[in-house]
Amino acid sequence: MHYLIVSFSHKNSTLAIREKLAFVDDTAQLNAMKRLNETPFISESMVLSTCNRVEFFCSCNDTNGANEALFSLLAQHSGLTPQELHERADIFDDEGGIHHLFSVASSLDSMVVGETQISGQLKDAFKLSQDNGYSAQKISRAMNYAFKCAAEVRNATNISSKPVSVASVAIAQVKESVGDVRGKKALVIGSGEMSVITCKHLSAQGVDVTVMNRTFEKAEAIAQECNARVRSFDEIAYAINENELLFTATGSISPIITDEMIKPTSFDRFWFDMAVPRDIECDSELWSIRLFYVDDLKEIVSENIALREDEAKLSYVIIRRHVNLFFEWLKMLSVEPLIKNMYLRASDAAFLEATRVIENRYIPKEFEHALQKATHQALKRFLHPFAERMRDGSDPMRVDALIESMSFLMNQEEGDDLSQNSCTYYPKGK
Repeated sequence: MHYLIVSFSHKNSTLAIREKLAFVDDTAQLNAMKRLNETPFISESMVLSTCNRVEFFCSCNDTNGANEALFSLLAQHSGLTPQELHERADIFDDEGGIHHLFSVASSLDSMVVGETQISGQLKDAFKLSQDNGYSAQKISRAMNYAFKCAAEVRNATNISSKPVSVASVAIAQVKESVGDVRGKKALVIGSGEMSVITCKHLSAQGVDVTVMNRTFEKAEAIAQECNARVRSFDEIAYAINENELLFTATGSISPIITDEMIKPTSFDRFWFDMAVPRDIECDSELWSIRLFYVDDLKEIVSENIALREDEAKLSYVIIRRHVNLFFEWLKMLSVEPLIKNMYLRASDAAFLEATRVIENRYIPKEFEHALQKATHQALKRFLHPFAERMRDGSDPMRVDALIESMSFLMNQEEGDDLSQNSCTYYPKGK
């Protein structure tokens, strides 16, 4: 068994590339996982698709075969060539893959280091995969450890002491451009977490916020939560020309705002398109609109990274420790049943042989207890160094081969219930 991650993020791909790679809804993600799990190389899969990254996390028996399946799927999905995809992708396997997963969960790989939104996005991606049967024991183990690691990073460092998101960075850009935003009018389009965060930040700054979404009830719920107004999506062509600030973060696969909808205004406008694919497609210079896409926020993001550099270093120490603990745990999970079975089979043999000796009267009956104890102790002494070597030296990524070999040698059928054996098991250190 191997872990494999293929990653396209703000670090290696432009916004235009990420738009082509994006899986914009649950159906697209489920179809992708279904195709992957049907290959002979991949047993479990999960898709993470956000404005800043598209990543596949897989459990597989052959990394080369899994890579081929992944890049074939991505090429068909995006229209990009496999060669271009290979040149851009970051590929992590086994320990590197787990380290990357823990870094993503802890928000150290985010455009805005320390932002908390990625944790929720990762949980949603895992839930979608798990609920639909595309991830099981292998990915579940890794994800549970990833969330534990992320929790310790948040609790042990100040990296998230002032929660930051792409939305808050966008608002910081507004304040830098226009100064005090109190009393400004803002339109927020979308109903996801990004839109909620944006509304909360704007309301806290005294901005007059209007929320809009294709589903009116969703916009209404956000407006109530954030003390904002709500407006029908049918009025979008009017609303975009009546607000100084515009923030979009929808899941639309095509632009919702185009040149034909825009009218001249007497006030300056600042628009922030935080969606992937993009929501806005217009000639911003023609309309004197300051238009910012996700990637345009990198300057502020780099300042954020510099301020948190020391906290990030401490966070990576925590991540490295959790990676080591995870693989130690995996090793023990895989090897301990082997060791237990080895001792139980040896105990059976010792018991049967001691019984045979007594029944044939090679040794008097009164020495039976001492004989049983001696034979068990001899086997225990003989097996102990082998057990310690198995515990200390197993590579968890190759332990499946060890399990298969030991099961064959001991003639153990898959699914044997060792708990029914009445002999004594000698655990670690006994």
